[in-house]
Amino acid sequence: MASPCEVLVSEHDRALAERIVNVAAAEAARVEAKLSRYRPGNVIDMINTAGGRTIVVDDETARLLDYAAQLFELSEGRFDVTSGVLRRAWRFDGSDRVPSADVIEALLPLVGWQKVRWQAPQLTLEPGMEIDLGGIGKEYAVDRAAALVRPLSERCLLNFGGDLLALGPQTGGWPWRVGVESLNVPGAAAKEIELGRGALATSGDTRRFLRKDGKRYGHILDPITGWPVEDAPRSITVAAPTCTQAGMLATLSLLRGRDAEAFLAAQGVQYWAFR
Repeated sequence: MASPCEVLVSEHDRALAERIVNVAAAEAARVEAKLSRYRPGNVIDMINTAGGRTIVVDDETARLLDYAAQLFELSEGRFDVTSGVLRRAWRFDGSDRVPSADVIEALLPLVGWQKVRWQAPQLTLEPGMEIDLGGIGKEYAVDRAAALVRPLSERCLLNFGGDLLALGPQTGGWPWRVGVESLNVPGAAAKEIELGRGALATSGDTRRFLRKDGKRYGHILDPITGWPVEDAPRSITVAAPTCTQAGMLATLSLLRGRDAEAFLAAQGVQYWAFR
């Protein structure tokens, strides 16, 4: 998951708690091994190295690709799982290494879900194109792990790199206390949220950015231009029933730039935005 992951369990039975943690960890490892673009030999690697050949995918991958297609339509092309090739130009490591316009322009022909031929279970990318499910994978892993843990106990909170879900309150009915990280003080909380049940997902540029000539470049890229989204909040946290839904809303709102808050208000969800 490329981030710290934890499972908090409010149970007196240590054996049960260890079983819960092991179940969640195993599912997180399974999802990462299957969907990470960095793992050779998995379904994503098969797709990305197909060189224009048609790949037949399994049911789980097909459902995620259907979801990605829906997000592409809902976002008017702003959420695009083929935009991962832009990472060849962008390295959000806190440095001042902003790529040239020519480098970005050369990659744009490899971006665009509308160029993909997708009819489940068959997927065909143009040669050189790739898909990257990182924009939905971590939240999906949380929900999948939660579904397996729920029959064992609902007094749990799963937190995969800040995307989290509470199956229910702690023993005694106490809510979980969750901190939203400060923009300026790493590890400090800018906001504390009490969560009894449901999910929170955060998207922003607190840790992934570039800065050059006084301008900050956040890691949320507009796949149409190849450049970071302008005038977006530095961080948005969204509450929703599932982690997948919360993550989707947080990302779609950031892709709207200056209209992020208006977009979330129109969805009728609870959110916290920091600029």
